[in-house]
Amino acid sequence: MQAMYMAAATATGGRNGQVKSDNGVLDLEVRMPKALGGANDDFTNPEQIFAAGYAACFDSALNLVIKQLKVKTGETAVTAKVSLGALGEGRFGLGVALEINIPDVSAEQAQTLAERAHQVCPYSNALKNNVEVTLAITNSQYA
Repeated sequence: MQAMYMAAATATGGRNGQVKSDNGVLDLEVRMPKALGGANDDFTNPEQIFAAGYAACFDSALNLVIKQLKVKTGETAVTAKVSLGALGEGRFGLGVALEINIPDVSAEQAQTLAERAHQVCPYSNALKNNVEVTLAITNSQYA
């Protein structure tokens, strides 16, 4: 792979610490969520940050595919739900469920566009064969 861009962030204190990007734009306190034994859910955590990045990246890939195929849609939206779980033997893993909304297209076309975006998205390609990623079309109305 030939790198087109590189981002960097530094974490201190692990799940009860601070994360900061190299340019300082991202500068967040992170805390263990209540479900994992933390005190409260008033702070972000690594899974939320990962979910935000994946959702934004997948939505960009989706819009690239839509543009390349010259499909007319409404504004798309992607929600990434990231699960953290035990794999056994002291190991942990992630699972991802992507909820994809592509207005003004048929259910079949939405599914096709989502599957193509899944082939294009760098996050999807990084997780392939390692993390279970499910795609669900959530359109409330189809064309």
